[in-house]
Amino acid sequence: MTSSAGAGNEKGTGIDAHASTAGISAPMVAVLEGAWAAIRSRHPEVPAVVLIVGAGSGSGALRLGHFAAMRWSTPAQSETADGAAAAERLPEVFVGGEGLARGPAEVLATLLHEAAHALAHVRGVKDTSRQGRWHNARFKALAEELGIEVTKDAKIGWSPTSIPTATREAYASTIEELGAALRLIRAVEVSGEGRKSKPAPSAVCGCDRKIRVSKSVLAAGPILCGACGTKFAIADAAIDEGNGAGDGEGLDGAAEAQDAA
Repeated sequence: MTSSAGAGNEKGTGIDAHASTAGISAPMVAVLEGAWAAIRSRHPEVPAVVLIVGAGSGSGALRLGHFAAMRWSTPAQSETADGAAAAERLPEVFVGGEGLARGPAEVLATLLHEAAHALAHVRGVKDTSRQGRWHNARFKALAEELGIEVTKDAKIGWSPTSIPTATREAYASTIEELGAALRLIRAVEVSGEGRKSKPAPSAVCGCDRKIRVSKSVLAAGPILCGACGTKFAIADAAIDEGNGAGDGEGLDGAAEAQDAA
């Protein structure tokens, strides 16, 4: 592969646009797997994983990475006839292609973040809540054990991650390898970003019972209350009861925009 802008190369990247997919994507996955192996060499409790690269944008907050326990197995390992697990499954670590733009050291920080989730899984530690969005103090302790620094965010807890100088130096060769191989980044998808679907309005009956129903459904025919027998009608100023403190960002929660896990 040459860095000159030949007929098959994207100008200035040294990437052959007509090469096989394996020739483009395999080195990227391989270097990420190598970085995970480097983490495991220093922290043997961190499990082996299936590592994938994909879209981190397009639905809600940008996702830099996530850890998902026991998601992969060979067909022969799926289940026995009585439904019991036939063999150990492997967890998954996802890395968002958009996040590769941050540079190799920050990509390593994401891997270390997900390794902290993996370590929590192995040790049986509950390190998140709110469907994986909130990173608690137990996650903070694991993250620091693995050499990363986390700060507290009002929405996702101890999730925003940085990599201190000492950790950069300890993984200097790994960071160099990541920088050499991660030469492509994924474009961020912005369609629908920042938009939330509005819940259906509340319809109220004569005894003040409430249901959520769209105006079009209510217009198709009356809906009667089984208690008072009156029709449900949408009030002029219906109260929005579905936008409480628990609503907000989507999964990954074991999503920082890292997962944000």
